[in-house]
Amino acid sequence: MIYLDHAATTPLDPEVLEAMLPYFNKFFANTGSIHSAGQEALAGIDKARQQVAQFLNCETNEVIFTSGATESNNLAITGIVDATEIKKPHIITSCIEHPAVLEVVKNLKNRGVEITILPVEHDGTLNTNIVQKEIKENTILISIMYANNEIGTVQPIKEIGKLIEEINQKRKNKIYFHTDATQASGYLNCDTKVLKTDLLSLSGHKIYGPKGIGILFIKKGTKIKPIQFGGHQEFNLRAGTLNTPGIVGIGKALELVKKNREVNNKRVQHLRDSLIEKILKEIPGSHLNGSQTKRLPNNANISFDKVEGESIMLNLDFESIEVSTGSACASGSLSPSYVLLALGLSHLQAHSSIRFSFGKENTMEEINKTVEALKKIIERLRKISPIK
Repeated sequence: MIYLDHAATTPLDPEVLEAMLPYFNKFFANTGSIHSAGQEALAGIDKARQQVAQFLNCETNEVIFTSGATESNNLAITGIVDATEIKKPHIITSCIEHPAVLEVVKNLKNRGVEITILPVEHDGTLNTNIVQKEIKENTILISIMYANNEIGTVQPIKEIGKLIEEINQKRKNKIYFHTDATQASGYLNCDTKVLKTDLLSLSGHKIYGPKGIGILFIKKGTKIKPIQFGGHQEFNLRAGTLNTPGIVGIGKALELVKKNREVNNKRVQHLRDSLIEKILKEIPGSHLNGSQTKRLPNNANISFDKVEGESIMLNLDFESIEVSTGSACASGSLSPSYVLLALGLSHLQAHSSIRFSFGKENTMEEINKTVEALKKIIERLRKISPIK
């Protein structure tokens, strides 16, 4: 099998698995227990919290463990709204955010929260000036993703963070800045002091860690309320027994990302660039979606004229090549990608796209096999395509 769907999920790194295994049966006790066994398990949590804090350049008590990025995004956005004293608060976000953000703000709109959803440029990037233009007196939160999950476009998070910091110096009510760094965390600098974020979400299974574990960084002093209730875990912000193996796993995964990021980035970017170059050169009617330069090193999203993307994906699957037509969270939907439509693509173009996302285990031989298989599949599908 040639697996080119790492944006959907990554395999568990063997070093991460090794770190997790003792916490399933040897150090299995509840970390809330004060006996020795509970404290042994708690030591694993403490170590992971330190690993995360080092990765994000923050304090350990600014790290909240959650069940994944979806919960992190829900807690970040709803928690800020619930804590504000402004009667009709205003939130700004972009039109290409993950549903874990867009669905949250839609729900808040039904509660009377004012929402502004910003457009993006044709390459998927957000204009910082537009962000500034839409800020109002009642704005309490700006949530912009670090990198898009479908097209890999990287947003100017550092610039937006700096802008918000400057604006906050002249305001009575603070604007909080949240970024969903789920796709970016494996490849980009997530130093929260450099990015000037107040809240940052990420997920374990996108970085060779386990599924079912996520992180929300919350800057000290941020006014936020919990969205689920029960126990007093995670500084009274996230009730529920801690997922000790998962937390140990995400801590180790982030340690490995930090250690190997530079080498892995060069490697996957070389594979990505080779695939893009070969496809655009050898398959007529193929087009790269998103930014040519401001994109994740492991992402290539390409449209193929007059061919349906799902047919391409299924035919590649017959050849044991695993890709996707877009977000894994939208799989099964017959609607065209709202992200691609936001770039100005037509419905036909949006339906003809394939997302290739690379990982550290991929090889150039796999890329060459993929291109050769793709050439034959596209030619065959175009001959029988009703789209002329």
